[in-house]
Amino acid sequence: MRRIRLDPTVSEIFQRLPEFIGNHPFLSFGFIGVLAALIASEVGRMTRGFKALSPAGLTQLINRDNALLIDVSSIQDYDQGHIPGARHVGMSQFDPESKDLAKAKTLPVAVYCKNGQASSGAAKRLKKAGFSTVYILDGGLRAWREAQLPVAKGRSAG
Repeated sequence: MRRIRLDPTVSEIFQRLPEFIGNHPFLSFGFIGVLAALIASEVGRMTRGFKALSPAGLTQLINRDNALLIDVSSIQDYDQGHIPGARHVGMSQFDPESKDLAKAKTLPVAVYCKNGQASSGAAKRLKKAGFSTVYILDGGLRAWREAQLPVAKGRSAG
């Protein structure tokens, strides 16, 4: 059987690792903490039940799958600018069990807000209510504007 020989520098690193940890306990524990937080964040992202889309990905979803687009920003932010075709449902009255939204349980639903913070909470509530395909716009309307995509103003959702 052929043995794989480690590069001497890798072997040396593993031999000196206990010495490094002993000499730098705070740095070592800090690294372990950051690594654990990164792993927890990635596991949470993969198991949350919804996906984040870029502005280009959202455009494709709207064009290809005729997705329902929900803006959960404040009414003032919605009036100042929203994605054409988006329905406004403020977070204060956001109810995934409402008759209007319940009709869309089998459709792809994309949620966004002004900067991408509130939309995650709305997406979680939609998944919990039984919506099959839920997305959020990563970065919210801010990212949409930065991509120089069209924005509608006023209360008309079209």
